[in-house]
Amino acid sequence: MILTIITAFVWAALGRPVEVPAQDADLLLQIQPKKYTAYRSIGSVNIDGRLDEPSWQRAVWTDLFVDIEGEEMKPKPRFSTRAKMLWDDTYFYVAAEMEEPHVWATLRDRDATIYHDNDFEVFMDPDGDTHEYYEFEINAFGTEWDLFLMKPYRDGGPYMTAWDVGGLKTSVAVWGSINDPTDEDEGWSLEMAFPWSVLKECAHRPSPPRDGDQWRVNFSRVEWRVEAEPDNEGYAKVEGERADNWVWSPQGLIQMHLPEQWGFVRFSTAAVGTADTSAFELPPEEEAKHLLREIYYRQREFRQETGHYTGSLDSLGVEHRLMRNFLWPPSLQATDYLFEAWVEEVVDLHDDGKINRWVIRQDSKTWKAVPATP
Repeated sequence: MILTIITAFVWAALGRPVEVPAQDADLLLQIQPKKYTAYRSIGSVNIDGRLDEPSWQRAVWTDLFVDIEGEEMKPKPRFSTRAKMLWDDTYFYVAAEMEEPHVWATLRDRDATIYHDNDFEVFMDPDGDTHEYYEFEINAFGTEWDLFLMKPYRDGGPYMTAWDVGGLKTSVAVWGSINDPTDEDEGWSLEMAFPWSVLKECAHRPSPPRDGDQWRVNFSRVEWRVEAEPDNEGYAKVEGERADNWVWSPQGLIQMHLPEQWGFVRFSTAAVGTADTSAFELPPEEEAKHLLREIYYRQREFRQETGHYTGSLDSLGVEHRLMRNFLWPPSLQATDYLFEAWVEEVVDLHDDGKINRWVIRQDSKTWKAVPATP
């Protein structure tokens, strides 16, 4: 109990949500995550924030960012934001370009709560299980905040702000001036190089990735409305205004810590600019994971209404559907406070009916279980 109180106090002090609102299952299940193929860089990438190397010139931009709740739900962002990705044997590279007529920043201390300024944020869940993921934030001064999260806040997860990305390289280029209301700026751009040697610590998969590996990744831009101070001595936030949240892949809620909603980044060993950049197909297990997340969302709704979980799919309103290579119905076991659901995939009918089992539990962790034989 004491630990819970202390944790809640720390979250509140740092501006993090102590309680996550109930999720609308139907809304979240409609979200279609974005997809991007990251190709290998050609030659070195100089981290100076300017994106002028041949590799960056050949890499394609992501779609323009949209409101965190989705472009169908909210108006188009006031300023454009887009990103690119590359990789090599040492780093995962991320670059971004942000339109901004009034570049503003205040925080200079590392591991400050950077989203109190306008910022750019990176989220990575290497194995897509929604647990053990990374967050990084940076402002126009280049001030950094890196965090490691054991699991999402909604599932009781703490974060570790003392965790650092050792060997991280970042740089920001401002196209104009910072904190000067007397001119109008073009915006700011940035480059980041995340070392595989650190990302592999909790990836539970090869890092650097293999050809075709997919990670869950998303980017967020926090944008406050600001106005000139008296006598043009800098900017101040417009009183009473909340920050805008613009993202690459929409979340459905004003909440970045829904890792299952992040985009898919596929890593290709082809050199950037030499391969087809068309969209790729997701692996079949993503269909199974989507079903399991529906069960998870509806279990949360059910428990909020009744005070306990259920072992009945009918009670959750999970409807029958045809699924490629997966057996129906999914299995579900529950107590008042815990549940586990799984769906089985027929891998090879000619290999003694080998089965893969995909599992989810009450804290949203999703994983592939050790193959079993029926």
